[in-house]
Amino acid sequence: MPDNYYIADQFTLLSRLMDIHGENSFKTRSYSSAAFAIEKLPAQLSDLPPEKFVSIKGIGDAIGKKITQILETGELPLLREYIEKTPPGVIEMLQIKGLGPKKIATIWKEMGIESIGELLYACQENSLLLYKGFGEKTQTNVRETIEFYLKSQGSHLYADVEAYTLALDKTLQEAFPQETFALTGEFRRQLPIIDRLEWVTTTHSEALIKYFTAKGFHAEEGPVKEKHHTLFLKDPQGILINIYCPAPGYFYAVLFRTSCSTEFLEEWTGRTGRSYLDQPQKDYASEQAIFDEAGIHFIPAFQREQVYIIERAQKAAIPAIIHQKDIRSIIHSHSKWSDGSNTLEEMASACMDKGYEYLVISDHSKSAFYANGLNEDRIREQHKEIEELNRQLAPFVIFKSIECDILNDGALDYSDNILSTFDLIIASVHSNLKMPQEKAMHRLLRAIENPYTTILGHLTGRLLLSRPGYPVDHKQIIDACAANLVTIELNAHPRRLDMDWRWISYALDKGVMISIDPDAHALEGYEDVKYGVLAAQKAGLTAERNLSSLTLMQFQEYLAARKKAKGI
Repeated sequence: MPDNYYIADQFTLLSRLMDIHGENSFKTRSYSSAAFAIEKLPAQLSDLPPEKFVSIKGIGDAIGKKITQILETGELPLLREYIEKTPPGVIEMLQIKGLGPKKIATIWKEMGIESIGELLYACQENSLLLYKGFGEKTQTNVRETIEFYLKSQGSHLYADVEAYTLALDKTLQEAFPQETFALTGEFRRQLPIIDRLEWVTTTHSEALIKYFTAKGFHAEEGPVKEKHHTLFLKDPQGILINIYCPAPGYFYAVLFRTSCSTEFLEEWTGRTGRSYLDQPQKDYASEQAIFDEAGIHFIPAFQREQVYIIERAQKAAIPAIIHQKDIRSIIHSHSKWSDGSNTLEEMASACMDKGYEYLVISDHSKSAFYANGLNEDRIREQHKEIEELNRQLAPFVIFKSIECDILNDGALDYSDNILSTFDLIIASVHSNLKMPQEKAMHRLLRAIENPYTTILGHLTGRLLLSRPGYPVDHKQIIDACAANLVTIELNAHPRRLDMDWRWISYALDKGVMISIDPDAHALEGYEDVKYGVLAAQKAGLTAERNLSSLTLMQFQEYLAARKKAKGI
């Protein structure tokens, strides 16, 4: 039988959802007042006859009937109606301190944001500052509250748990200096989304249980399985951790097994006849010894994902993949001209300090009014500033670019006359993201075929753990980019990482260039290049096939050759 707290919660939620939908304020306040009155009652409503409800101050006849509905069915039909017409992510926003129904209504109906993850991304892009009622302090508070809230939700972005993971790894090494610890699992494979952290260790499980329990972790030991103990942990913030404690002689066999995807491991077993689930033939001195025994060139853990890599490694050594030191430029960045936090000069100076050779500034186009997009007059003003800065900062170069909205019909946001004034164009979809594949493909293909489109930005529009992105035929998009000399962006923001790394190998096979771009809205956004590199490594991208790894001279030659080929 529902108790008073449950009934009060139903009316509180109803009141807040009605506020979000802009309903009559008198009605919403009546439900809120009823919830307050019910919470303070000394007796349970379930113990009272329905006719007594109306005599309770703050309830009345209409709400009394709704209380009866809850007591008889366990739910409030009117609340169910509002829940059904409200996106789940919008309802979840009510959990975020500092966001009342009125602000949530603005976020949903004016900004088009329908999930907490999208809202966090908007905070990181300074988008909230452009709307009434959202100052810098409010935006900062919302961002910090969301980040704290997401920590307890189970799955995490790699970037969000990276510092925690490395710090815990260091702590374990220091606490057990005579033992060996090795990170494994999803983190070692550099997956963009991490469900749990995993280690392999020579330490006894009993010692680990004692250590972690003293630090407030929940700890329990699983059954002995596949020649090792598994310790299951949950830290005080809810992060899940597995620690594998192999018997002597099994350390590298277990490290290898836990560093492979299920698909990779099944293919490996089929090709080599060695599963590493049973007792190995010998005590391996390293993972390299496992590959040597199988006659397969070494495959780094971050590439032990898709099965095709095993056949390649049987034939030849894996090519040297891209590293962060190979990035020579910042492509795709936003300044104060649109929704960025820094001036052009500040962004260029930060690039120079980091040793980059050039900067591609790509503020939003005019249709992105919510991001202070540039109209034609402001484009001309920005170009004058870029030209003056290039004279001052030479040999460093700022290239004139724009993140040009792909409109509903696939056209770009400016006329050809305006597009021709830029050094390059990044074309991206930002609006009307809820579309069927046929619509998405029409928009993207037409934009790709525009001769001014140099780079296709964040291919699917996804936000990891927040928004799946619009459906596309990846092969058809990649084929079109190959035919039209269009580079595909690997947006390095850890909440995007779009295009997905799983499609990069197909793009490389088709001769398409990839561009690892941070989509930076502030100087600290430059650091996101790292996460794009980690994703690109999984696909085997080399520096030679990454646009942002070209030297200044190579980049200038690339742009000139492309314009000549496209006749523009």
